[in-house]
Amino acid sequence: MAEAAAAVDWVSRFADEVIAEAQRRSPGKPVVCASGLSPSGPIHLGNLREVMTPHLVADEIRRRGHEVVHLISWDDYDRFRKVPAGIDASWAEHIGKPLTAVPAPPGSRFPNWAEHFKAAMIDSLAELGVDYRGISQTEMYTSGAYREQILLAMRERGRIDAILDRYRTKGRTGPAPKQNAKLDAADAAAAAEAAEGSGAADEDDGTASTGYYPYRPYCGQCGKDTTTVTGYDDATTAMTYVCADGFTETVLLSEFDRGKLVWKVDWPMRWAYEGVHFEPSGVDHSSPGSSFVVGGQIVTEIFGGAQPIGPMYAFVGISGMAKMSSSRGAVPTPADALAIMEAPLLRWMYARRRPNQAFKVAFDAEIQRLYDEWDALEAKIAAGTAAPADEAAHDRAVRTATVTLPRTPLPVAYRTLASIVDITTGHDEQTLRILRDLDPERPVTDLAQVRPRLDKAQTWVNTQLAADARTQVRTEPDKDLLATLDDDQRESLRLLAAGLDANWSLEGLTTLVYGVPKVMAGLPPDTKPTQELKVAQRSFFVLIYRLLIGKETGPRLPTLLLAVGADRIRTLIGG
Repeated sequence: MAEAAAAVDWVSRFADEVIAEAQRRSPGKPVVCASGLSPSGPIHLGNLREVMTPHLVADEIRRRGHEVVHLISWDDYDRFRKVPAGIDASWAEHIGKPLTAVPAPPGSRFPNWAEHFKAAMIDSLAELGVDYRGISQTEMYTSGAYREQILLAMRERGRIDAILDRYRTKGRTGPAPKQNAKLDAADAAAAAEAAEGSGAADEDDGTASTGYYPYRPYCGQCGKDTTTVTGYDDATTAMTYVCADGFTETVLLSEFDRGKLVWKVDWPMRWAYEGVHFEPSGVDHSSPGSSFVVGGQIVTEIFGGAQPIGPMYAFVGISGMAKMSSSRGAVPTPADALAIMEAPLLRWMYARRRPNQAFKVAFDAEIQRLYDEWDALEAKIAAGTAAPADEAAHDRAVRTATVTLPRTPLPVAYRTLASIVDITTGHDEQTLRILRDLDPERPVTDLAQVRPRLDKAQTWVNTQLAADARTQVRTEPDKDLLATLDDDQRESLRLLAAGLDANWSLEGLTTLVYGVPKVMAGLPPDTKPTQELKVAQRSFFVLIYRLLIGKETGPRLPTLLLAVGADRIRTLIGG
């Protein structure tokens, strides 16, 4: 990537700050970027920003030759909070248990709930080229890795309580930071889903009638966190707790590994333990009294660490809720997006927007415009006319410091591919025939040339295009409609039929269908369209659509004509 591109790129600016901070704080050691994900359910596209922001910054740091690690903490030791839609209500008996102790959804091949939902995200991250080191919080807590930090937090519980108390009267009463895009109903539902799946969703900060304790044990009898610590001895580390089910137990916390710190203490503890230099946070973490704000004081005053540099990132919305996701009561995941778009395009969406800018991932027809924009950018880059920031975002989308992502060798327009597979219902031989005729100078001779984009478009048509929007070419001429045509309409259809063979390409047919109304008006084919001419062209297009597919609109007309074939067109238009 050119130096000029890097200079105006938000990723590079953050990389500058993080490198400087890491050298000041821990010279000679690797730069540490971090993310946290809760596998409490499907990990969706909003959560992906939690990963992509530090990934892009870490990758830029790596490109510059610095040693860097991107940690992803799997919050799989969090409590199971609720039974999601689509899961049998009997799973409610597991509410309060660690996610790794909850059975996986019915039919899953994974050993527990957390592993089931981690798996899809792990696959998506691999497809997206995200290089990271995963950390299971279940493994960290149950192995005793955090024992000294837990004992420190319990000894300093009074100081922690005092820090939290500074915010308890003002913490959640004020408004959360505003985002730069309104949330519609679908987005609001997704935002609620995101909050439910994060540590911040748990308002419990460790306060109880028995006093303040920043540690919550999982019950030795029922396995749930419905427990209250009733006493703790700093000298011996003897801790007594009682569970809501009546079970009580006294243990030595210096030997006990079945519990975890409350979220507002857990997060800053990890910052210090891992030496994190950069970690972004969502808006739910950034309001006064929230975990990020409070954590900044706890990490310094209690754990002797420093709060990482971390921008607040805005919400990621959805344009057109996918039926494959909404039917299961969840919002779309990275896997859902990667089923209909290539990995570089999805990376580009996160790379081109600053973290505090909201955007939407398109599952509706907007994906076609998005692909058009991507193809136009690639054309500008090839011509050397792209803006530096746009070129930088594109470069981050198509490759990382270590790998270039797979791409479609011959990128035919996504909207064209979608129209073709809609008409052919995915029939390979017919699809190849149409693609071969698109551009005689650069014919597609093998479907491998247009994959994986072709397959993504096929999936989009199959899963996102409503049944009443699908294209069905007529099998027989519409004799009733043909019988009502006037002389001008018949002549326009005759001109169309006569010009098919000589103009049999996407460009040629485009010129033909726009040119017939000009000829009918006694004008040269290269006449610039007037408003009156545009009305005539539209009437002509509607007539063709009605004769070919029985509707007044449909796929782009030149693409439709290529798909139908010259002989069948002549039959259906009566000539």
